[in-house]
Amino acid sequence: MTTNDETPALRPHGEARQGYSLDIRLWKVTKVNRKARPYQLRWVVGGKVSSATFATSALAENRSSELRQAMRRGEAFEIESGQPESEVRAAEEATKASEEEEPPLRWFEFCRKYMAGRWRTSAAKTREGMADGLAAVSLAMVKRGDGAPSDEQLRLAFRWGIVPANAGEDPPAVLKAAYDWLTTTDRPVGDVADAAVFEDVLYRLGYKLDGTAAAGDTYRRRRRALNTALEHAVVAGDLSENPLQRARRKHVGSNEVVDRRVLVNALQARQLLAAVSYVGSWDRCRGRRLVAFYAVLYYAGLRPAEAVGLKRSDCHLPDTGWGTLTLRETRPVSGKQWTDSGERHDRRGLKAREAKSDRPVPIPPVLVMILRAHMDAFGTAKEGRVFGNERGGVVGSSTYWRVWEEARLFALPPDRVESPLAGRPYDLRHACITRWLNAGVPIAEVARRVGNSPEVIHRRYHGCIDGHEEAANIKIHEALMEDGDMDV
Repeated sequence: MTTNDETPALRPHGEARQGYSLDIRLWKVTKVNRKARPYQLRWVVGGKVSSATFATSALAENRSSELRQAMRRGEAFEIESGQPESEVRAAEEATKASEEEEPPLRWFEFCRKYMAGRWRTSAAKTREGMADGLAAVSLAMVKRGDGAPSDEQLRLAFRWGIVPANAGEDPPAVLKAAYDWLTTTDRPVGDVADAAVFEDVLYRLGYKLDGTAAAGDTYRRRRRALNTALEHAVVAGDLSENPLQRARRKHVGSNEVVDRRVLVNALQARQLLAAVSYVGSWDRCRGRRLVAFYAVLYYAGLRPAEAVGLKRSDCHLPDTGWGTLTLRETRPVSGKQWTDSGERHDRRGLKAREAKSDRPVPIPPVLVMILRAHMDAFGTAKEGRVFGNERGGVVGSSTYWRVWEEARLFALPPDRVESPLAGRPYDLRHACITRWLNAGVPIAEVARRVGNSPEVIHRRYHGCIDGHEEAANIKIHEALMEDGDMDV
């Protein structure tokens, strides 16, 4: 092997497989007129010249040393690439391994597996909330092009396909095109970290399909659903990090504080309950069946789902004096696809309590009389429930909403119908809680009766308690008097 630049080192001839050669000549490192990579190494394999350039002389000398060591080991070099046979084989094996790797997990399949894992331990409303949040995000996780279905169809197809019971089933005909698009053009899970995709994801969390801003609760629910799913992806190794953790939360208005405008006074409440009895024909009793239903919301502070699940055995209704409702079950409404029973109403324990715990609620004599009159007139529904529809089934949310809307037309002046006053049946519960607080019932006892924490009661109803502003003004006035500022 020579050391001058013109005469290359020689390698003895031997046997080599086709495309390879043992006829190798290696030159010393030379410097060329290049700014970025000014050091060049050249060598000849089977008469074909190969070369490489490097940023530093040390890198060039290291490569030269590697090639010399391969020559000393008796390795053949590939004529086309000029690389030692060991390096060519290593590159081929790496390429083969890469080709044999499973393709990256795609978004819809990830969501399907994630929902299947959460399904058994989640309530129907929780399942529906997760599906809604992930469906909104999925609109950002599919590629668009000519013939793309509408956002509404894609969302419906996602909500259908995400239900574990539908896995392997053909989608309904009206959703087939959207379902096929969703499952063939969805992005890999890792794309959620792409800046452009993630910006669209954040948009989908906070806006409805028509482009208007979603309610604050909707945004928070969707964000929670996505965050939990992405945390699962990190644990499973499908994502290196949760991009939502480094994204600033969108500032949305909170509706946790009860609006004073929805609260009815005692006279308005009685007028509304009376108006309910006039809804529907007298023989079908559509409204009369629900007078007591709204009464337990107003006089006992029940949630609608708790009233739906109330049974005769839960009621202590004495001839005189106060009674007691012992709440044990709620029947929140969900779509049939989200419940284990296939019914629209799920069966759950009390909210934020152990599954078999109960909550006794004392009820005043007026509500005792209303409930006794209700059961005298209509008896009990199936399973001993206090309230039922005409067939004895569960009272649907659409039913008690429609009756309430009609009753407001009868009970309220025209200018108040368009106002927020008692706009929802749930507002009767708000009125009940506010009345108890204004009557001086301690917050802890109010919280116990209605199934909330004292912190929630204080936060949501603080602005509805009468007399706070006047009491504060008196204290300020007294302080000013002591300081002599009222003499001005």
